[in-house]
Amino acid sequence: MTQIFREDGRVIPVTALKVGPCVVVRRKTADRDGYEALQMALVDFVKPKHITKAEAGHCQKAGVEPARFLREFRVKGADSSELKAGDRVLAEQFHVAEKVDVIGTSKGCGFAGVVKRHNFRGGCDTHGSMSHRAPGSIGASSYPSRVFKGTRMAGRMGGKQVTARNLEIVEILPDENVILVRGAVPGPNGSKVMVRRTQ
Repeated sequence: MTQIFREDGRVIPVTALKVGPCVVVRRKTADRDGYEALQMALVDFVKPKHITKAEAGHCQKAGVEPARFLREFRVKGADSSELKAGDRVLAEQFHVAEKVDVIGTSKGCGFAGVVKRHNFRGGCDTHGSMSHRAPGSIGASSYPSRVFKGTRMAGRMGGKQVTARNLEIVEILPDENVILVRGAVPGPNGSKVMVRRTQ
């Protein structure tokens, strides 16, 4: 993350996202696959030992270099009509003030208690309390004699797919293939994310 200054003196917090270059590996159609989608790969150096034979053959059929990160984007027929296998997708595909969704994996926080994980209030600190950060009751005793699924308890926190929606593109740097979006995105620095136009 960083910040940029507007001409009127306003400070805008932004996240710099390197959006490629990406290449279209395959275009799925409703006639053949049942839905419209573009399968895209991030153009990045990867050792051959990290690519399976199936993935290598899949990329070779499209005439592109093998890639480790393949993702699929649902599109409407009109949106994908001009893109075909082998085409490159760069930062110039986006526009300033356009809204995008950023999908990533949130930071893992390990095993966390209910106060940190679910924002429980916790018990009293005084008056003889012996349950300060405990979850309290998690279910009745005689009936239903079990704990319901989904009950909020301590457990592994973070490390899940998160979507930050309606982020505004503040600036585009086409030479570096970078876009600046307002606000934060999920995941640590240097992690891989998916950027798509807001539906």
